[in-house]
Amino acid sequence: MILVTGATGMLGRQVVDRLLDRLPATDVAVLVRDPAKAAELAARGVDVRLGDYDDPDSLRAAFAGAGTVLFISAPVTYSGRLEQHRNVVHAAAATDVGRIAYTSGVGADFVDEGVLGEHHQTEEWIAQSGLPAVILRHPIYSELYINPGLQAAVEAGELTSSTGGRGLNTATRADLAAAAASAVTATEPSATYNFTGSLWTFPELAEVLGEVSGRPVAYREVETEEGFLGVLAEVIRSGGFEIETDDLERVLGRPPMTLRETVLAALPALQRP
Repeated sequence: MILVTGATGMLGRQVVDRLLDRLPATDVAVLVRDPAKAAELAARGVDVRLGDYDDPDSLRAAFAGAGTVLFISAPVTYSGRLEQHRNVVHAAAATDVGRIAYTSGVGADFVDEGVLGEHHQTEEWIAQSGLPAVILRHPIYSELYINPGLQAAVEAGELTSSTGGRGLNTATRADLAAAAASAVTATEPSATYNFTGSLWTFPELAEVLGEVSGRPVAYREVETEEGFLGVLAEVIRSGGFEIETDDLERVLGRPPMTLRETVLAALPALQRP
């Protein structure tokens, strides 16, 4: 049985759907804090188990009998994220699950600070647990940048960023969910994947927005951006998101979504007749 944590989240739910494309519902379990949010999964025959990353006892009870625990990392906005990760790994080891899979981050193998540092530490705990492990290192989600909010740029005829024209190796949650389902149903007991999509830049995004909408969208570089996007922009300008591998395409068995496909999925109303 494959148990998916965080199964009602934006990534976790898509992973469960892709697993159900491959496996009977009786071979899938989910860990949730609120079973009511997983009622539809329960109705389909999925084993819904109550558990909380902050409650080690609940985790040990929920992991009992699981062949694979697919551990979806906690939200980056939560201050106790690293303690939650330790709780999950230790609970998996204590219940002697057959294997643990973890959604880490691209670069976690050599960066030991910030968000990637938390992934780095979690990977170390997994290695120390002695459990067979499938490490699924993710890039930034495409949806962080390519979402319905781009409609405003189309209407204004201008897209801005402070990324310096450097590339981003983002991937969609849909592709990463499909890859996770493929990886955890494969026969290899342990593996490490660095998942990235094809590089794209904000000037290219402006061009695609113009092409699909039929309205000119210019690109303008700005000095700074606010909040979390501003922090990410610093990493982008340094080339930190230009790592590229073929792992995602190889596991999917097809190319990941292109920039144009991602834009159309996020803003279907933009497509010209």
